[in-house]
Amino acid sequence: MKGKKIDGNMIRLLIIFAVVFLIASITKGSGFLNVGNMQTMAKTLTEYGLMAIGCGVAMISGGIDLSTVYIANLCAIIGGKLMVDSGWGILPAILVSLLIGICCGALNGFLISKLNIPAMLATLGSYQLFMGIAIVISKGSTVSLQVGAADRGTPKGDMLNAFNGFASLTVLGIPVPFLVFILMVIIVSLILSITKFGKRVHLVGTNANASRFAGISNVSVIIRAYMLSGLVSAIAGLISLSRLRSAKADFGSSYTMQTILISVLGGINPNGGFGNIPGVFIAVLILQMLSSYLNLFPNVSNYYRDMIWGIALIGVLILNFYIDQRRTRKLAQQ
Repeated sequence: MKGKKIDGNMIRLLIIFAVVFLIASITKGSGFLNVGNMQTMAKTLTEYGLMAIGCGVAMISGGIDLSTVYIANLCAIIGGKLMVDSGWGILPAILVSLLIGICCGALNGFLISKLNIPAMLATLGSYQLFMGIAIVISKGSTVSLQVGAADRGTPKGDMLNAFNGFASLTVLGIPVPFLVFILMVIIVSLILSITKFGKRVHLVGTNANASRFAGISNVSVIIRAYMLSGLVSAIAGLISLSRLRSAKADFGSSYTMQTILISVLGGINPNGGFGNIPGVFIAVLILQMLSSYLNLFPNVSNYYRDMIWGIALIGVLILNFYIDQRRTRKLAQQ
């Protein structure tokens, strides 16, 4: 019996991770290799890492989700408003926010699968819709969870302090938000790898016509895939709300390109059908290490960051193109 085939993309990712880590450790030493920096990286990557998982699920299904950031912002704003203005408890506010994220994802899935709107256009339009709703709800201002003098010592103030403190919690020195991220990586990986739904997501992404002839409801699969993306994005928004103690409709707009870059770097085929979430996890770590490493160079302006990510995305797409071509030639020769 032949052994399980080694995932070449995972090997490449682990090599890149090791190289980046070694370069950063050797050139910046204690500035990079310290507990505070590691904890900061773990907290920072959690939010866009979760959004990248959502974008990755959409890509595997043969689409793309450009609205993850704005679903996260909308859910954070709604959760914050419920806790601050309506006096809701933490758990009800969280549940409503998660439900809103699922509904946003269902809308994306409906537009793509039922109305046959291209995924890029559908999610481009929906992100404008979600951002507009968030602006209306917040009246264009920042929703703050800071505890004022009047609320100190009151049940409302204690509740807000408890929610705000979640992002600062650690277990054995590991930030709890990062542990939530790892948990979601495991859960979504299991959903996509061992469940019937996960196998159908891959099949729909590989060949939608073939899956339809196989008796699979493409509409149902795509809607549920985007609902999963919306749920994960909502979790990212709530963690961001806890960490920053505030939420704004246009927060993290640069994360959109980063989530796409991470998904592609993680080995997910932009055409759908191929890829896994552990690859996305490693890609998130690589991107955050690079970002933190660049922050240690005061002469490198943040204005160059988006340009660097753009170059990296194009480079990864070109590399994947040649890898796919080589794989196709090998299959043709067999």
